[in-house]
Amino acid sequence: MAGLMFNNTRLHCKLDASVNNNNKNNKKKSIEKVRDLVVRSKVPSIVTSPQISLHKGNWVKLICGASFEDVVDIRNLSLVYTLAGVDCIDCAADLAVVNAVNEGINAATAILPIRRPWLMISVNDHDDLHFRKAEFDPDDCPMDCSRPCQNICPANAISNQGVTTERCYGCGRCFPVCPYDKIKAISYIRDAAATSKLLERDDVDALEIHTNGRQTGPFKELWNGLGDSINHLSLVAVSLPNVGDSTVSMMHKLYSILEHNLCCLNLWQLDGRPMSGDIGRGATRESIAFAHRLAFANEKPPGFLQLAGGTNAHTVDGLRKLNLFQMPTVLENSTASNSNSLIGGIAYGGYARKIVRRILSGMQSEVEIESCPDLLLMAVIQAMTLVGGVKSYNISC
Repeated sequence: MAGLMFNNTRLHCKLDASVNNNNKNNKKKSIEKVRDLVVRSKVPSIVTSPQISLHKGNWVKLICGASFEDVVDIRNLSLVYTLAGVDCIDCAADLAVVNAVNEGINAATAILPIRRPWLMISVNDHDDLHFRKAEFDPDDCPMDCSRPCQNICPANAISNQGVTTERCYGCGRCFPVCPYDKIKAISYIRDAAATSKLLERDDVDALEIHTNGRQTGPFKELWNGLGDSINHLSLVAVSLPNVGDSTVSMMHKLYSILEHNLCCLNLWQLDGRPMSGDIGRGATRESIAFAHRLAFANEKPPGFLQLAGGTNAHTVDGLRKLNLFQMPTVLENSTASNSNSLIGGIAYGGYARKIVRRILSGMQSEVEIESCPDLLLMAVIQAMTLVGGVKSYNISC
């Protein structure tokens, strides 16, 4: 009897080992499919540097969100979009978030030795809707409330427990729909000293400053407060709103502050309709109109132009109709600070996160996406469809 039990145990061990080996083999094959897809599709970012992409006019940036701090989601998004060939990943100026982005990039380069995208951190010089969180006390909500805030939240940050702070990125869609006016916005400004420490790291390449442009004093104070840490950067971006005829004048004032100690490339992020790309086709019109106005404006200050705010799958077609989407050939060793194309590139935020999050929702929480390689493949295809529209590569399934 003891011998029979021993034999049964050995049989179960062999079966378990066989299942584990099959799982490992299936995972390996699925990861190989991801690698082969990127190679066959000839994603240009395997060899092309972010700087060259700016000059060619096919730069793509992933916006994780200046206030979005869900490190698992950010890590997985960074992995997926690195494989899809983005040139830059923009994230909150928070150490844990920066580490999550780098972890995702490292996981992607372990799958395929693709070149690393630049890592950018975002800060603000004044109150800005990108730097706020929604907040309410769920105990104050009436029992019969239908919770429209929960239904409208694009980040799934609202539940019957209130707002999950790290997931809220400040879009503000919940504020007007609350029937009892219970939701308030909590705004904050990133600290210059803490930002400087992040910029001095070897794994942070770029900085973005969000400004309303109405007052240059806070912008100058922040810029000066960063001190010598800016010498570590490859790119400085300024995200600005559309203030009509005053936009170019505002840009000149801001550039006059930057230029005294600017020792890298600079970029103007044109925030047409902030945090709205996931809404639909109409959301991108303001972004394209803003870019069109600036592309043909006279006597602009130096710097690349990049679309944001309302960008989605319809943005490239809209740019083509206005002859704004051009990709001239440039030399690999080009170092000029101005773009050779009218538009340097496009940043995708809410829409980019949405199309991948639909797939990530099929996983358990706190799971690394490469542990579900079939879902990873699906997510990479979605990301490549978006990025490939700018970089003009075709997905070769």
